Amino acid sequence: MAVNPVHIVALAKLRAELTELQRAVTTEAEQIVAHYRGDDDASSSLWNFAHYLALRSRDLRSLQERLARAALSSLGRCEAHVMATLEQLVAILDLALDLPGAMVATAPVDFDAGERLLGANRALLFGPLPSARTPHIMVTLPAEAATDRVLVEDLLRSGMDCGRINCAHDTPAEWQAMIANVRAAAAAHGKPCRILMDLAGPKLRTGAVATGAVTLSETLRLVAGHPPRARDDAPIALGFPVTMITALRCGDRIHFTDRRGLKRVLDIAEDDDTGTLIAHCAKRAIIDGTTEFQFPDPGTPPLRAILADDSAAFRLYEGDRLMLTRDQTPGRPAQADPAGGPPQPAAISCGEPAALDYLHPGEEIWIDDGKLGGVIDRIDAEGALIAITHAGPKGRKLRADKGLNFPTSRIELPALTAKDYRDLDFIAQHADLVGLSFAQSLADLGTLSDALATRGADTLPMIAKIETARGVENLPEMLLGTLDHHPLGVMIARGDLMVEIGGERMAELQEEILWLCEAAHVPVIWATQVLETLAKKGTLSRPEITDAAASARADCVMLNKGPHVARAVALLADVLHRMEGHQHKKNPQLRALSLTSRITSRAAPTPLG
Repeated sequence: MAVNPVHIVALAKLRAELTELQRAVTTEAEQIVAHYRGDDDASSSLWNFAHYLALRSRDLRSLQERLARAALSSLGRCEAHVMATLEQLVAILDLALDLPGAMVATAPVDFDAGERLLGANRALLFGPLPSARTPHIMVTLPAEAATDRVLVEDLLRSGMDCGRINCAHDTPAEWQAMIANVRAAAAAHGKPCRILMDLAGPKLRTGAVATGAVTLSETLRLVAGHPPRARDDAPIALGFPVTMITALRCGDRIHFTDRRGLKRVLDIAEDDDTGTLIAHCAKRAIIDGTTEFQFPDPGTPPLRAILADDSAAFRLYEGDRLMLTRDQTPGRPAQADPAGGPPQPAAISCGEPAALDYLHPGEEIWIDDGKLGGVIDRIDAEGALIAITHAGPKGRKLRADKGLNFPTSRIELPALTAKDYRDLDFIAQHADLVGLSFAQSLADLGTLSDALATRGADTLPMIAKIETARGVENLPEMLLGTLDHHPLGVMIARGDLMVEIGGERMAELQEEILWLCEAAHVPVIWATQVLETLAKKGTLSRPEITDAAASARADCVMLNKGPHVARAVALLADVLHRMEGHQHKKNPQLRALSLTSRITSRAAPTPLG
């Protein structure tokens, strides 16, 4: 059958476009490699990554669609073997156009080598592959792992391949005990398990909060005796003697003066039949352990409330102001001015005071993984005054040690803190991997690499944790400058990263990070809040199952600690195994679909070939 001349012209145009693309990508990749490697020999992975950067700097959507219409392999799955894909496409078009095969294969990585290189790097970091394509599973070890060998064994049996220790918590003594339990359990079960130790890094956090300060909102609970610690979204509870609670009736009023000297009233609204009374405070009040409450019976002397154990916190609302201070005085809620002026704003210290030197009015701040948000109003000698713009309808409690994110600020802090350098002495002797928190530049990775070399651990693999906008922006350079010098992996730390870049861009950028790292043959860890509800509360949510399935495109998936984490590990292992036959990276595997069997079983299958 004659070939339609129109199709011949279209194929010839495709070939010309692809050969020009080859030429341009080759030229640009040579310039990239020369900049980062000079006259030194570059690895095939570095060459492939340079080719990918050159290729993806172009908008290829039109070419991609025309290749698909011609039933040719698209460029959308070329990450691990860029030039081999281009060469193969041109070779197929040469056959279709009956042209002599003049092209000589020069691709640094062929189709098999790309998969082999990534697999070797993954095994170097995380140990032997669980199966041909299933990702490894990493678990953040809780403090109990230092003393509970059974817990560690449960995690291993459930599917843990790597234990993560967060150096922001515990001490070398606990770390040593955790590692000993993991090593012993791994030996007993004949299953390798690597240890990643994450450096704390220059994490910006809130400082201490003075105990006893509580902000009362519209609704609160009055209980007999000591009140339990409340969830962030639950009404605050105040405890009083049981005789006083049982004497109260709906409609009764309790009068008090708050810390700012303002007169306030609690109106008893209802009894929930469990010994707890529901009260309303019409106007916001700030109290502490010294605040005295006058009950309805005039013969009863004023009483002080018993505060919950979480009283080292205060609640902020939209429209409030918060002073982020340089000094480390414990934080407090807003309070009256002793001189009789306007109330003083709430205040809390910044754990890294030097960071305040890089802030400017109008820049954003997010606190506690984005639960609180605001805009910097002014900077002065005391600190940064923040106007709270996001706190939810019921406000949010602010506690000590909560993360601070400044997505629109450019903060220059050293990659390693004094604590990090001390911790590296231990890590160099005991860990299999070291994580660099808040990796933002090639210089940051160089700092860690140099610190490891001085400790005799120059081959200890590094994990660059990408959790800031600058980290995403500089990831290509970090990969180019590190690939041929130090074993490397990348963690998509989605918690801080989403606060930094916004939820709108999170899905897009996590895909781009996966693609870039596959092109560099660098393993990726998919981290933060994977099956979080199951691990912490024992309940399963539909969105988290979908997220767990999507994580199968990474090389390792990380779960955080929680009382039900072993169950979460087992479920994740099952999900990843099921996805193995359907998806590998971006590539559909086209395993036979179970949903087709009911129809196709009625007819004899037609053999292929």
